[in-house]
Amino acid sequence: MHSSVSEAVVSGANAADLHSIPVPDYFPATIVREADQSIFQNVLDKDVRKSLLVEQVPMPELAPDEALIAVMASAINYNTVWTAMFEPLPTFQFLKQMGKNGGWEARHDLPYHIVGSDASGVIVRTGSSVRKWKVGDHIVVSPAYVDEQDPDTHRDGMLGEGQKAWGFETNFGGLAHYAVVRASQLMPKPAALTWEEAAANPLCASTAYRMLVSERGAHMKQGDVVLVWGATGGLGSYAVQLVLNGGGIPVGVVNSDAKAEVLRSLGCEAVINREELEDGDPTLLERPDGWKKMGKAIRGLVGEDPHIVFEHVGRKTFAASVFLARRGGTVITCGSSTGYEHVYDNRYLWMRLKRIIGSHGANLHEQCEVNRLFALGHLVPALSKTYPLDQVGEAARRVQTNQHIGKVGVLCLAPRPGLGVTDPQARERIGEQRLTAFRE
Repeated sequence: MHSSVSEAVVSGANAADLHSIPVPDYFPATIVREADQSIFQNVLDKDVRKSLLVEQVPMPELAPDEALIAVMASAINYNTVWTAMFEPLPTFQFLKQMGKNGGWEARHDLPYHIVGSDASGVIVRTGSSVRKWKVGDHIVVSPAYVDEQDPDTHRDGMLGEGQKAWGFETNFGGLAHYAVVRASQLMPKPAALTWEEAAANPLCASTAYRMLVSERGAHMKQGDVVLVWGATGGLGSYAVQLVLNGGGIPVGVVNSDAKAEVLRSLGCEAVINREELEDGDPTLLERPDGWKKMGKAIRGLVGEDPHIVFEHVGRKTFAASVFLARRGGTVITCGSSTGYEHVYDNRYLWMRLKRIIGSHGANLHEQCEVNRLFALGHLVPALSKTYPLDQVGEAARRVQTNQHIGKVGVLCLAPRPGLGVTDPQARERIGEQRLTAFRE
């Protein structure tokens, strides 16, 4: 008999055993504390290792439409970096607003925030209204936390006013031994992937899918030239794969030769190394002469201007993106990691009939479409490095300082990398070399 649910999950216990063992009263989780919100005032380097803490927290009560997940692995997203820097605003504002809604949402308003918007794991408890999932199921989590009572949600889950990013705008996120998710966030874990590979994908891959493939995005078609900034980052690495799968022509922008080689291993032949282009001038792409130099480099590689610019960098690249898109082209944006206030020359937008599309996350249908692509091996994880939970600050710091390629994973309950594969034949068909293409 197992002494704890955690031990039972790690050993692969069956559903009956998981049901029979009480869940713990407390568990380790990555948190930021409300009391620490001012620690970075007047500090230039807001080092997230100072604010991300792993502490024991009480087990939350489960709502009828929720599941309790024993988290085997999670991953770092830039929203965790924002949370840990308390920028652009402290996420405790989101939690307090949830608290004002009352009911089950009142649980989220706590003096600590359990962060993390990706997870893979095992269901250990379900609420009374959960029908399609059961204890013992291996799952990955969609980060889209939607308001099912909002009419706009039934048009598109991302349009509902109550839509939130789980583990960023809600509490009880994935960088912990246990996480609370709604049943409408659950997807089956791809059987060929390890726990850490599966956890690395949902947020970034689905965001890229909605931007490029979904009818709500840029309507990418065969032959489209797609400029992808940060092409070996969490978002860009999935964007490049989706462009290639859809018959497009990716032009990947990176900042080192090592990253360029990773892109070429994926099949992306057109690669621009920013360090070579900028030639020691890091502000070049913020000026018209730099935009023109970039445009010339793109045409030199593929012979024409981009139909689509995949934009998530923000202030430092947005003006260039608007300029670089061809006449009638599209800039699609889902974020602004270098700053939210964009300045661009509007003449290149209106006189050349370009479009700017805002995109945010992905609804459950889009998430499941992407999850299927991983299960088939048509997409591969962008996981490059994995840390244990007690080193989560180092993992987040790596992303904060852009020292990473692809996605950085975090082992939670999984005792070591490489566990969780339940279909080794499928893994063999996909190929170990492809599955580990980003691995350091």
